[in-house]
Amino acid sequence: MVEVFAKPAVGAIIEKVIDGVSHILIQERSKVDDDVENGLIEIPAGKVREYENIFDGLRREVWEETGLELTEIQGEKETVTCECNGYTVISFNSFYSSQNLRGGYSIMLQTFICTAKGELLVQSDESINIRWISIDDLKFLLEKDERAFYPMHINAIKKYIGGKDKIAK
Repeated sequence: MVEVFAKPAVGAIIEKVIDGVSHILIQERSKVDDDVENGLIEIPAGKVREYENIFDGLRREVWEETGLELTEIQGEKETVTCECNGYTVISFNSFYSSQNLRGGYSIMLQTFICTAKGELLVQSDESINIRWISIDDLKFLLEKDERAFYPMHINAIKKYIGGKDKIAK
């Protein structure tokens, strides 16, 4: 039996204030080889390449999918690096960690809260309908039909919304 390992992945909850209202960036999956998940609402995300710094991987994935340049990734400044015995190791805290135990292919996802600059792409090779959505509208969409969202992002989005709800009170 051949062992198959989980793939490391990153996701970005990209924040932006528009006319005094908090928004995040969402998009819809549109991948040539993925009929099942196409059309699901997601945040920008993707796999980390072998030996790629996780923050560089996040910047690359956001750029490829949205055309935006990340200006801040929460937690990046607190990264600790260790170089010993031929290894370079970074340690970091993400906003949220998720692992799928069934469905699709095995992923371990680190989600970060970010800010960005630049102009949004109309679409990319992997996403369409890239847009800013208010936190209230996002919450409504999620409550209305959770099945419209890519499952790997649902819990991180819920945690994010929950934190915003506490701030608003």
